[in-house]
Amino acid sequence: MSARSITRFWEWGRKIVCVGRNYADHAKELKNPVPTEPVLFLKPPSAYVREGCPIVVPRYCSSLHHEVELGVVIGKGGSCITESSAMEHVAGYALCLDMTARDVQDDCKSRGLPWTLAKAFDTSCPVSDFIPKERVPEPADVTLWLKVNGALRQSGSPSQMIFSIPFLISYISAVMSLEEGDLILTGTPRGVSAVQEHDQIQASIDGLVTMNFTVAKT
Repeated sequence: MSARSITRFWEWGRKIVCVGRNYADHAKELKNPVPTEPVLFLKPPSAYVREGCPIVVPRYCSSLHHEVELGVVIGKGGSCITESSAMEHVAGYALCLDMTARDVQDDCKSRGLPWTLAKAFDTSCPVSDFIPKERVPEPADVTLWLKVNGALRQSGSPSQMIFSIPFLISYISAVMSLEEGDLILTGTPRGVSAVQEHDQIQASIDGLVTMNFTVAKT
């Protein structure tokens, strides 16, 4: 690992690779087919936002949705990584939100367009502090949850994912090289819903980390 601190991956990591529809119940709640191979999209590093700064609704969005996710932080780069060696490339984890302009995404899907406007805007990827791999011996066993204004909206576990973390690392690295500091968002459980200006979002990985964000408008 380089002299750069992996604990601050959001400051220098070069890409955010996101996996869509990786929980069957979430795919079904949005009336999407359950995928037979990973659905991938990207966010730029400018999407990162840290606790203490707001999540900003894009000016062109009228329906901003929350999606709580387990993030995998890459500590050792590689391409065509085997599934059996994939976890050797993991430095740790982070609690993440994939904020989505749902109305824009629906329009893009209806016209066969990429999801960039819906997924890649500034502040679309809130992230927690870095969690070292040693603190999460079995990532499939953690519990994720998200509340809006104190009301529980999402709760789930990576054990419910269609595609496991080792499979995702192998699959993604066969498409694009993974680099130190890259972040993989592994998908969201059911319960996504809209948030409004001034809403308070609280999300957690039980026993590991909790983060809080306010929703704002420009």
